[in-house]
Amino acid sequence: MPGMEVEPEVLVRRLQSLVECALPALVPETKPAGLYEPVRYVLSGGGKRLRPVLLLLVGEAYGAEAGRLLPAALAVEVFHNFTLVHDDIMDHAATRRGRPTVHVRWDESTAILCGDYLLAMAYDLLTAVETGRLRDLLQAFHQMVARLCEGQALDKHFEVCAQVSVADYLHMIDGKTGALLELAFELGGLLGDAPESHRTGLRMIGRHVGRAFQIQDDLLDLTAPDRRWGKVIGGDLIEGKKTYLLLWALERASGAERVWFERILERGGLEPDLVPEARARMESLGVLEEASSAVASHSSAALGRLGLLPEGPARRTIGWLLKQMQARRH
Repeated sequence: MPGMEVEPEVLVRRLQSLVECALPALVPETKPAGLYEPVRYVLSGGGKRLRPVLLLLVGEAYGAEAGRLLPAALAVEVFHNFTLVHDDIMDHAATRRGRPTVHVRWDESTAILCGDYLLAMAYDLLTAVETGRLRDLLQAFHQMVARLCEGQALDKHFEVCAQVSVADYLHMIDGKTGALLELAFELGGLLGDAPESHRTGLRMIGRHVGRAFQIQDDLLDLTAPDRRWGKVIGGDLIEGKKTYLLLWALERASGAERVWFERILERGGLEPDLVPEARARMESLGVLEEASSAVASHSSAALGRLGLLPEGPARRTIGWLLKQMQARRH
């Protein structure tokens, strides 16, 4: 019926489709195939497209049209995929979203070039945005790149650092995961001509979303009940990664219990058959409950700040989407 408000799920799917349909047209070139085939492979890899959708929704909340916002949304998504390609090289990851990673399907040199091309494409897309604030957009984007790289550098440093606290970890994910989500909210506001005083608040929403998203990822790595998770359960422990869960276990445990968790780091990972025991020990320490509470707390903090945005369907859809992210099982 005319005048009826679109359901949040329908609006999100519509925006996801808008992004999905636009991505293939970004790479019309075919030669050399050694460059453009991997680039198209990455952009066709699927995913929830959360970052561009959030940017589109924030911009629409402030009155901007999706068509004007789309180049910036695509820039955010293309940049995100660039980070995944290079992350997979650094992490020696064999699969991504159920498919071989670029450096596995092709080779490492090809993956580096593919990532370089995607990074340049992201900046090119930003320059296509119709706005009188391009300088502000580029400055915000570059600040995000710096913070994300700092977060990635800290993540790599943590691999060889003997003492890493939960606070250290949160600072790291504020860069590695949160910076791009903060940018999605900030650019949506910039392109919607939001008041300058709103920029800090918009970034804070993104920061809380980033923390909730990453902690939920760490939790699902050990507890995901959904086959669509697509990863080995307990994979982070098997690889000896210093995640939110393991760091909390180390801070809460004492005596023989702490020694048990310390061995995971000393040995560079946990034997796969000991993952159920690790989960049981974490449950008894209250680590899983703490992680769930942290996801809820940061999600609530993000939702509580949404009043900054103008009331309307876009703001309500952002609220719905953040709740869906909190409740996700894959």
